[in-house]
Amino acid sequence: MTALEDYLDSFDVEPGYLNWAAYGPLSPAVRDEMRADAELLGSGRASGIGLVGERIDEARDLLAEMLGAASDEVTLQPSTAHGLTHAMFGLSGEVIVAPQEFPALTVAARRAQDALGRLHVRDLETPEGVVTPDAVRAALTDDTTAVAVSLVDYRTGYLADLAALRDVIGDRLLIVDAVQGFGVADADWAAADVVCGNGFKWLRAGRGTGFAWFSSRARERIEPVLSGFVGMDGDLYGPGVPAPLPTAAAYAVSPTDSLAAGRLATALREIRDTGVARIAVEVAERAQHVMALADRYDIPVLTSRDRHAGIVSLIPTAHDAGLLAAALANHGVTATARGGVIRISTHAGTGADSMHLLGDAFAAARAASAAVVVADS
Repeated sequence: MTALEDYLDSFDVEPGYLNWAAYGPLSPAVRDEMRADAELLGSGRASGIGLVGERIDEARDLLAEMLGAASDEVTLQPSTAHGLTHAMFGLSGEVIVAPQEFPALTVAARRAQDALGRLHVRDLETPEGVVTPDAVRAALTDDTTAVAVSLVDYRTGYLADLAALRDVIGDRLLIVDAVQGFGVADADWAAADVVCGNGFKWLRAGRGTGFAWFSSRARERIEPVLSGFVGMDGDLYGPGVPAPLPTAAAYAVSPTDSLAAGRLATALREIRDTGVARIAVEVAERAQHVMALADRYDIPVLTSRDRHAGIVSLIPTAHDAGLLAAALANHGVTATARGGVIRISTHAGTGADSMHLLGDAFAAARAASAAVVVADS
């Protein structure tokens, strides 16, 4: 079998699971390695504890390889939000953020603005509901020091064009929330300055597997305000408090959970060995299949047909949204329904059985809608 075939074959979730944008069930390899690491930590032997501790550097090295960065520019974090909070609290000047972004971005920016008073948050007007280069260009001011954006918008599934955004913003910092696309979208990471993500969705690594990359330029401009004792450049137990380290370790508060690092390292190795570009093709193809099914049953699609990863958002009428949500549940399809939008998120290993269940649910919802129309006429 090829590496891609092995990867696709590793998906053992129940048919109908189409909610990867909310949570990624752990991969078999992650589960196996987690159990092995837990046994080592349970032994009490220094050698076992030390062996699991090596997972931290392993995860950082793999992340650096995938990002095209140096290992000391990467720090492991408890979550995406932790990394974004480090970035926002260390910024000064003006940061542009769309108010529709996931709260991990907007809340971190507002909290930093209110707490320190040296950062101003400028809301980005997005006529199309997504962050485009044209919208950012129109919002830039002389005071703008950074732009923050999601690689994949959690509401619409829109895949941001990082290279185009870089061209628009010039030497300003580009901060990216990558949780909805890292490992399954073929992104130009070199265009970014800060990338924050988590392995509990598409990487199938579970919670606690966050990470952040701070480029050298980012470290020059983002003060490590929330730097903890693990980020000190000096004797931890001597008098006084040393300055923060010059590396990304400065953007850390406490030691990393080695069990979480092990899960992340295992998941990253699967992705690396398979190839992000190959996985991205599979993910996009399955998303297009969802769109085709939606078109067949006249369900409006919010997601861009041209720029998307694994998320497909549907916007049925208020009346049909309830019918569709019920039909999905009745047919064993797990998805997210929020604010009148139905979000379907497929992964590379989503099989034909799940697509059949989705098609049956769409058909049932359409029949129920037609029956209501007839009854009301």
